Amino acid sequence: MPPESESLVVVVSGPGGVGKGTVVAELVARFPDWLWLSRSWTTRERRPGEAADAYEFVDREAFEARIASGGFLEYAEFLDNYYGTPTPEPPPGRDLILEIDVQGARQVIETTPDALLIFLMAPSAQEQEARLRRRGDPPEKVAQRLAKAAEEADAGAELGASVIVNVEIDDTVKQMEAVIRAASKSR
Repeated sequence: MPPESESLVVVVSGPGGVGKGTVVAELVARFPDWLWLSRSWTTRERRPGEAADAYEFVDREAFEARIASGGFLEYAEFLDNYYGTPTPEPPPGRDLILEIDVQGARQVIETTPDALLIFLMAPSAQEQEARLRRRGDPPEKVAQRLAKAAEEADAGAELGASVIVNVEIDDTVKQMEAVIRAASKSR
């Protein structure tokens, strides 16, 4: 997406298990005429109980074909799976929200330096672990995601992201709304 775009690009990132998907879904549901979520693609398997539209679930071949055609704003390989954002086209008058990892956030900043970065964190490592387990991540993936969390937090700080701790969803959504509205007004 070019920097001269009329839409504000909001990048929400953070480690696995901090509640990015839940918070972003609630934010977009509250403000459907203002915010538009770009649905990411992934090659990972759908988790038990995960919504079918949480991602566009594709095989590795389809993902790599889209890479070859230049069809992603950003993409990365994380824990042996691809994740990526197709080049978005938000409806006119809506701000764009991307729910992506910090690797993707770095790529977006390269093409859209005025993007707003929000880094979401869990209140503690113990709570993050509990959330990962509740959503059905297998023990080895929980361990991998927890090991990457500190690295991702450092990367979020390096990028200058606004940090929000997700203790309670309603409060977190209100904080994100305030940060996004402030950025929209400053444009």
